[in-house]
Amino acid sequence: MNRPRLKHLALVVQDAAAAAAFYRDTLQMEEFHQDPDGSRFVTDGYINLALIQQRLDGDVPAGFNHFGFEVSDVASVADRITDRGVARPVLRGGDRPFAEYRATDPEGNWFDLSEHGFLPPDAAE
Repeated sequence: MNRPRLKHLALVVQDAAAAAAFYRDTLQMEEFHQDPDGSRFVTDGYINLALIQQRLDGDVPAGFNHFGFEVSDVASVADRITDRGVARPVLRGGDRPFAEYRATDPEGNWFDLSEHGFLPPDAAE
């Protein structure tokens, strides 16, 4: 079995464009995607950083939000999660190109599970 790999971290930020520019200009990360809401996604080539644009009408505070694992088989990982007494991962709603499932650890921390990885689907072609 392939070991799940930590592939992304997500921060909720007040200015995603400025945050992306910071990571591009100071740490030489590459910006590879922008969502319609202004959220930006940068990578160092191994780990991706999602810079989620904070919404004034939302209830999610700025700061750390979640992390994500790339896995070879979501179903088997989901089974191991539920075997530990934690809720089964759920399919993410909408047309999210980066993560198919949302899960929590025993402490309630969010994490994503993806079989196709966290770059846009067309990047793998």
